[in-house]
Amino acid sequence: MALTASTEPIDFNPASSDFVRDPYSTLLALQRDDPAHWSPRLKAWILTRYEDVRNCLSSSDMSVDRIRPFYESLPDNERSVLAELMRYLTLWLVFRDPPEHTRLRQLMSRAFTVRAVQALKPGITELCEELSDALPRGEEFDFVDRFAMQLPGLVIMNLLGVPRENMQRLKSCSDRMQLFIGSARNAPDKYERAAEGAHEMAEFFRALIAERRREPRDDLISAFIAAREADEEMTEDELVAACMLVMFGGHETTTNLLAGGLSKFIANPAAWRTLAEDPSLSRQAVEECLRLDGPSGSMARVVAREHILHGKSLRPDDRVFAMINAANQDPDVFDEPQRFDIQRKPNRHLTFGFGPHFCMGAALARLEAEIAFAHLAQKFPDIGITPQGVEWHATIIMRGPRVLPIIIR
Repeated sequence: MALTASTEPIDFNPASSDFVRDPYSTLLALQRDDPAHWSPRLKAWILTRYEDVRNCLSSSDMSVDRIRPFYESLPDNERSVLAELMRYLTLWLVFRDPPEHTRLRQLMSRAFTVRAVQALKPGITELCEELSDALPRGEEFDFVDRFAMQLPGLVIMNLLGVPRENMQRLKSCSDRMQLFIGSARNAPDKYERAAEGAHEMAEFFRALIAERRREPRDDLISAFIAAREADEEMTEDELVAACMLVMFGGHETTTNLLAGGLSKFIANPAAWRTLAEDPSLSRQAVEECLRLDGPSGSMARVVAREHILHGKSLRPDDRVFAMINAANQDPDVFDEPQRFDIQRKPNRHLTFGFGPHFCMGAALARLEAEIAFAHLAQKFPDIGITPQGVEWHATIIMRGPRVLPIIIR
């Protein structure tokens, strides 16, 4: 069905409560009427069509080095607050262009292999059973706090070799860092809190790395230390930054996948019953949870070379937000894109990115969600959202419930 362009101006206001709750009425209107939209509020381009987003993620016209120029544009007092945080963020793979990105990815991929991920399957299954056994029946509880945050956090900590008792401490660090990394808006003292979280997490991993140098173990930190590529090892700061990235990225994204996915299942109980009856559908179901309102609201880039898009001139150093979830609902690519279909094929979503920066942790996130949804559907066939409703993260980078109050009937 052809869409008719609207004559009304589109107000893109990602800080509004309406947008935080439901961004798609605005994003899909932009996709139809203004696919390369300049946002005066964000001082950035907003891309919403599938082909444009995919090209943005893989084109050499764009750079992932977006944090550094933003940091350099800040007033001196704010730069001073964020100096230590930037010391590590500028070493994260997700913010580095080739050739440094290529070097670090090769080093990290030696330790973060498919075999290592598959070896985690029994442990993930045990954690799902342990966490689900502890969930209350017949009374309201927050699924994010009791399950969606716990599972990926414990999996990543087991992978890194971090003792379980540090769970809440590292989660607090991640939450504070997200205030800066996730482009959270209207958060008081967000730079100070993000810097504190980064300092605490960095010092924690620096001490753990020193322990592993003395006594290596069968864990990811020891593997990072031992990693070699052309006789070149990661520097001490790169090691710390790699541990911080794995902890933050592997935790936050999968938490949002689990909580956001369950919210869609609760809104579509027939799909939940279908999964309970046929757990082999969990892989396809996870792909649909990743596609429709998935955990990646957007990915940010900086224009490296001037180019024209939809008649607009994108100039060097312009910021760009490639709206992943909008692209995943492009009717030119997906049939009935707003429909939640756990048997959808093909499902070429862009949630984990595209090109050289495709998410290194994608296989682990998928495995955790496949095991968790199949397990929960069979164990709890009747789950509902309580009247308090869902509270969403107020950021356009990450998408997911901050609080998901549910009841297991």
